[in-house]
Amino acid sequence: MAAGAAASGARAHSAPRPRSPRRALLTSRWSWTSEASGRFPVLSGTSWEQRVKIIGIAAGLHAGSFINRLLGAAGGELPDGVGFTVWRGLGEIPPYTRGPVPARARELVALTAASDAVLLTAPEHSLLPDELTYALDWMSAMDGLAGKHVAVMSASARACGAMWAQAELYKHLQAAGAVVMGAELVISPACPHFDDDGHLTDPALRSQVRAVIAQLCPSEVMEPALSL
Repeated sequence: MAAGAAASGARAHSAPRPRSPRRALLTSRWSWTSEASGRFPVLSGTSWEQRVKIIGIAAGLHAGSFINRLLGAAGGELPDGVGFTVWRGLGEIPPYTRGPVPARARELVALTAASDAVLLTAPEHSLLPDELTYALDWMSAMDGLAGKHVAVMSASARACGAMWAQAELYKHLQAAGAVVMGAELVISPACPHFDDDGHLTDPALRSQVRAVIAQLCPSEVMEPALSL
C-alpha cells in the first residue's frame, strides 16, 4: 500500500497524461439529436473527430406513422457520444434527372456525407415508396452512400411484407455502394410499443433496437466507462 502511495506521489509531480480519445468520448455528453433543417447543430464540449454521427431516414411520409415514431424512439436508445439527426425531407424529393440537383437532394447528400452511418426504417408494406427510391437514386448518383454503414428496421403486420420490403431496399442500398449491416429488426405495429412521450416501453424491444444501433457504432463507443 505504501509503495502504491509513493508511486502515486511520484506521478503527481510528472506531466499529466492527455485523456485518450476513448475516455474523452465516453466521459463527455453531447446533444446532437435534432430535426434536419439544412443546418447542422452546433457542437460543443469536444471535437468532431471524437463523435459518431448517425442520420435517420424513415420510409414514410406521415409524421405519425409507426416507422416515423420508431425512428424517433431509436434516438432515445443511443449510447453516449452518438449524435442522431432525423431527416424528414423525403416527401420533397423529386425523381432523379440529369441536370441541376434540387435543394432537398443536395441537403440529403450533404447530411449523409457528414454522417458516419445511416439508420433506415423500412415501410409497413412490401413496396418501397417512390420518394424513397428517388432519394436513393440521388444519393447513388452523387456517391452519397458509398462506403456508408447502413442498418434497417422494419414494421409490418406480416413478416413476409417486411422481408420483401427489406430485400428491395437492400438491393438499392448495395447498388449505391452502401455497406448493409447484418442486424435487422422487424416489429409488428399491431401492439402498443410507445409511451405518451414516444419512448419505447418494452425492455426486450429496447435491447433489440440498441443491438441494431450497435452495428453502426465503433466498439469503443459501446464499451461501458467502467471498463477503462
